[in-house]
Amino acid sequence: MVFKSIREDIRCILDHDPAARSTFEVLTCYPGFQARLVHRVSHWLWGLGFQWLARFLSHLGRALTGIEIHPGAQIGRRFFIDHGMGVVIGETAEIGDDVTLYQGVTLGGTSLNGGKRHPTLNDGVIVGAGAKVLGAIILGAGAKVGSNAVVVKDVPPGATAVGIPARLVHARDAAEAGAPQSDAAAFAAYGISADMNDPVVKAVHALLEHMATVDRRVDALQERLAQAGIAVPAPSSPDLPFDPNQLNRIVD
Repeated sequence: MVFKSIREDIRCILDHDPAARSTFEVLTCYPGFQARLVHRVSHWLWGLGFQWLARFLSHLGRALTGIEIHPGAQIGRRFFIDHGMGVVIGETAEIGDDVTLYQGVTLGGTSLNGGKRHPTLNDGVIVGAGAKVLGAIILGAGAKVGSNAVVVKDVPPGATAVGIPARLVHARDAAEAGAPQSDAAAFAAYGISADMNDPVVKAVHALLEHMATVDRRVDALQERLAQAGIAVPAPSSPDLPFDPNQLNRIVD
């Protein structure tokens, strides 16, 4: 079972990283894979009660790979850490199957109390480079976190979170959320997809369109008043040209 899981990890890397050319290259040159091997042993020792030895082995693994995975963390199958330097995974973190993390990701705790204090990542989650997922929160199946985001609240299945603090920018139908990550069309490197819309940008576009509509209505009212012989006072300051299309291009 262990060797089958290791073979799955190797196949996962070969499928998701075009730079990986052979099994031997993955075994010798991929710190994410090596850190996962070390964690398998340290997690086994942790479960047997050899906690100091497990922590020490984890410490050696961090020195070798630059990736810190606490022996108590629970990790599923086909777990892929791309590049990996600076990844930190806390003691009570739970990671499902087909999860991908990039360099600089932190799955950290925000409480000094015991018990569950680190995040849970369900199947198919992708966390972009430098992102921080903090606290005993849940990232639903197929959720994505953009690079450098700071996530402190639950993310629904299939949704994408970006920003500081993170906000949702995209959600798929629940039926699509569980799509296997091996599907190239469903995989979004670094948690970002090309068709993603930032809600702040969408709100700015809506405001610009509203302003343009108001301008057209004001112009129509002024024309009607002029036709009725009602004088409209000139503005105290000259009107500035307003081109919503130009502003929309700037926002994009």
